[in-house]
Amino acid sequence: MSITDTLPSAEQAAEAARQGAIHSAALDNATRDRVLRGLATRIRSAADRILAANAADLHAADEAGIGAAKRQRLELTAAKVEATARGIETVVELPAPVGAVTRDVVRDNGLHVQKVRAPLGAILMIYEARPHVTVDAFALCFKAGNSCLLKGGREATESNAVFEALIHEELAEHGIDPRVVQLVTTSDRDYMRDLLRQEGRLDLVIPRGGETLIRFVHEHSRIPTVLHFEGVCHVYVDESADPAMARKIVLNGKLSAPATCNATEAVLVHENVAATVVPELVAALTEAGVEVRADAAVQALTRHVEAGVVPASDDDWGREFLDLVLAMRVVPDLDVAMAHIETYGSRHTEAVVAGDPAVQEAFVRRCGASCTMVNASTRFNDGGQLGLGAEIGISTTRVHAFGPMGLDELTTQRWVVRGTGQVRG
Repeated sequence: MSITDTLPSAEQAAEAARQGAIHSAALDNATRDRVLRGLATRIRSAADRILAANAADLHAADEAGIGAAKRQRLELTAAKVEATARGIETVVELPAPVGAVTRDVVRDNGLHVQKVRAPLGAILMIYEARPHVTVDAFALCFKAGNSCLLKGGREATESNAVFEALIHEELAEHGIDPRVVQLVTTSDRDYMRDLLRQEGRLDLVIPRGGETLIRFVHEHSRIPTVLHFEGVCHVYVDESADPAMARKIVLNGKLSAPATCNATEAVLVHENVAATVVPELVAALTEAGVEVRADAAVQALTRHVEAGVVPASDDDWGREFLDLVLAMRVVPDLDVAMAHIETYGSRHTEAVVAGDPAVQEAFVRRCGASCTMVNASTRFNDGGQLGLGAEIGISTTRVHAFGPMGLDELTTQRWVVRGTGQVRG
C-alpha cells in the first residue's frame, strides 16, 4: 500500500500499519529472508532508476538552496546504492530475533518458563534526507516481524518513492501484504500531530533528523518514542596517549563525515601533553580546512597558526557543529574532562585516547554515553560498524534501547509458559 499519491487520514494510515504488523508477525523467518535477498538483488538491478530519481531530488534541493550538510545526506551514488544492497544482505545473515529464547527454566512445580523475543508491532519512522533509510528501516523492521510507516523528508520524495516501489514489487512476488510498509510524504504539521496521537494503533515512534524534528515529536507524541536529540561527541586525549594515534583518531572523527551524528565535535587534551599534542593536531586540522574554536590555553599554544583558530565562546561547548568546525580545550586531568563531558555531552559517543589501562577503564566506568570508544574513532558508533547490519537510528535515551538500534532493539520480550495441568494453590 502506498500513501504517496492519495493521502488517507492519519487514523487510516495507522490502522493499515497495525494490520500490516499482524501480517508481518505471522510470517516465518525463512520467508522474511527470501524477501530481503530478493530486494537486495532488485535494488542492484534498479541502480540507474534510483540514481535518476535522486538526481531529480538533488536538482530540486539545489533550487531551494538546501544546506551543504543536508545535501550530503541526501545524495546517493553508485557506491551508496551498492552499500544499501549489501546492508540488506548483512541483515539477512544475522540471526533472526523473532522467537529467540532469552530465558529458559523449569520451575519446581514443573512449569517450563521461557522468555521469548517478539515483534514490537507497528513502527512509525520519521526522518529527513537520507533516502537509504527507507530501505534500512524496512529491512530491519521486516526482519524483526514488524510493519513500518515511513515519513520521509520531502527533499527525498523521488528517491524514497523509487525505493518504496521496489520494496512493494518484491513483496508482491511473495504474496505479502503491502501494508507491512507505507510511505508518507506530506509535511503537513497537523497531519503529523494526528499520526503521533495514534497510540492505539502504532507501537513506537523513531524520529531521525535535526533537533527541531526531534523536539516536535517529543512534544506531540502519545506513542512511546525513542529519542536522539544531538550527537555532541568528545575525544579526550590523556597524558598517556600516543600522539600519533590521537591525531589519527581526531582527524578521522572530524573529517571522514563531518555532517553525521557520530562526528567528533570537541577535543579535550591533558595539560601535561598539550604542548606536544595541541600544535601538531591544530596544524593538521586547519590544513584540512577545519576551524578550531579554542580555549585560551589552546590559543596560546597555536599562535604560529595564522588562520583557522578562533576563540571559543560559551556556546561552542556542547554544540553539534555538523561541519568542519571543532572545539578544543586543555584540561588538567581526567576528572575535569569527565565533568566537561557530563555537562556538555549528549550521551551519544565519547572516546578516550590513552595508553594507561587504568585511565581507559576509569573513562569507561564513568562515561554515560550510549557508546564509549577506547583508542578508536567516534565514527564507529554506527549499526553497520558494530555488526548490526544496519541501524534504524541511534537512541540517546536509556529506555527501551540505548545506542544504535538493530534487530534486537526492534523486538520486545514476552513470556511463554508450558505446563502439564498445573494450577496455583
